[in-house]
Amino acid sequence: QVQLVESGGGLVTAGGPLRLSCVASGSIFSSNLMGWYRRAPGKQRELVAGIYSGGRKNYADSVKGRFTMYRDNAKNTVYLQMNSLKPEDTAVYYCTILGARSDSRGPLADYWGQGTQVTVSS
Repeated sequence: QVQLVESGGGLVTAGGPLRLSCVASGSIFSSNLMGWYRRAPGKQRELVAGIYSGGRKNYADSVKGRFTMYRDNAKNTVYLQMNSLKPEDTAVYYCTILGARSDSRGPLADYWGQGTQVTVSS
C-alpha cells in the first residue's frame, strides 16, 4: 500500500517562499503522473505541477516562473518550491501519484496525500 505524507504548509506573507514536501512509502513500479494539486475555497481542484512518466514537467499558467517541482528519488520525496507567493495561492495542496502500478502487470491505482494548508496573507 502506497502512502503519501505532505508537510511544509503554513502561513506566509505575500512575496515569500514556502517549500512543500511529499514523502512516498510503498512500492511503485511506474506511474503516469506525480504531482501537486490544490483546492482553494469555492474553487475546483487544479493541477499545479506534475511530472509525467516520460519526465516532462507541466505547470499551471498561474504558477509558471514561481513554482518548481522536483524529486529526490533516494529519499522517495517530491518537493514543490513556491516562490513569490500570492494571496490567490491560498489553498489546500495535495500530493498525488496517478496511474501507479506496484509491478509491471499490476492494476492501476491513484494515491493522494492528506493535504497541507497554505495560507498567503496580503
